[in-house]
Amino acid sequence: MTTPPVYLDHAATTPVRPEVAAAFAEAALELGNPSSLHTRGRAARRVVEESRESIAADLGAHPTEVIFTAGGSEADNLAVKGVWFAATEARPEATGVAISAVEHHAVLDAAHWLAEREGAQVTEIAVGPDGVIRLDEIARLLDVAGPRTAVISVMWANNEVGSIQPVADVVALAAAHGVPVHSDAVQAVGHVPIDFAASGLAALALSGHKLGAPIGVGALLARRDLAMTPVLHGGGQERGVRSGTVNTPGIRALAVAVRAAVADLTEETARLTALRDRLVAGVLEAVPGATLRGTPSGEHRLPGNAHFTIEGTDADALLFGLDMVGVCASSGSACQAGVQQPSHVLAAMGDDDVRARSAVRLTLGHTSTGSDVDTLLAVLPDVVERARAAHNPRRTPTAAATAAATGTTATGTTAGVSH
Repeated sequence: MTTPPVYLDHAATTPVRPEVAAAFAEAALELGNPSSLHTRGRAARRVVEESRESIAADLGAHPTEVIFTAGGSEADNLAVKGVWFAATEARPEATGVAISAVEHHAVLDAAHWLAEREGAQVTEIAVGPDGVIRLDEIARLLDVAGPRTAVISVMWANNEVGSIQPVADVVALAAAHGVPVHSDAVQAVGHVPIDFAASGLAALALSGHKLGAPIGVGALLARRDLAMTPVLHGGGQERGVRSGTVNTPGIRALAVAVRAAVADLTEETARLTALRDRLVAGVLEAVPGATLRGTPSGEHRLPGNAHFTIEGTDADALLFGLDMVGVCASSGSACQAGVQQPSHVLAAMGDDDVRARSAVRLTLGHTSTGSDVDTLLAVLPDVVERARAAHNPRRTPTAAATAAATGTTATGTTAGVSH
């Protein structure tokens, strides 16, 4: 019997929680379109509205502010495009979109689509070497172009390097100029405290599969007075700005996942932070040339995120090597159609292409254990040696690395690692 892989890619997607799977299955077996007026339709609508109320209560929102979507990318597109279109309709001079240079592509590409197709003026706000947005640049932009800025979008926490952004400070700067702020909080919800009302944000995106719900469901929290133009048409469901028959079982699952994540937040944050700090210390000790990226381990970093650049390696070789010894990891965002490219996040933090290609992201979640960290620390040094040898053919890997590559120990016996 083979050993299951060690899963260290929770930022890409995290396993569905058992109680969430049960809630999804129960709702999926019920018949009824939530927009139908008959008994079964009303029963489905009750599930949707009770779920809406549950999510609102857990995230500090009013139920009417919860707009269900098919995931975080759709929620981000609705916020950026929908707010921009509504703003320019009301004030034709408001053509500006300001985003951080380290946004997820759902925000980055939406903004640049507006520039290419609609003539939007997009400003990418620079970040420091830690991946944190420069508030002085936002202040300077607003002083010059505040009246012409339709929307600002700054992610709550970075999906690659784990840096938590000063969203409250961004909101305060923008409020002085009457500019709405959207935040992609896909990586933050369920991992750090979120209170939508207290945040002052105009909109906030979340996605179920980062929380232990199935892939394919998410939500946009949007302030009740926020004007948005629909970007998806067809039926006018979800406050008239998101058409389509709502995903009743997915929505039920999302509500259960949010409730579970929020209920366990304090304890789980402490547990994951301890695991992450042990992982970070172990990697930095065992792998010469490894550098932790993003903010230092602490309250300004996601509890489950450890992102490294490793000198003299290439991400493809690192990830393949880890996969061969039973460890699932990534180099950054999984939302780029499986194409490995230099990270735009690391480029914004000052890396050249070579260094940006030497990244590995190790992310922990609700199923992670100390044994997972132990396994990673045991296999990583040899994987790095092999990756460096592949990157530099004149470099000779150690005996241990060669043995690991062939599935044997240095003495010739079979290695006890699942492939």
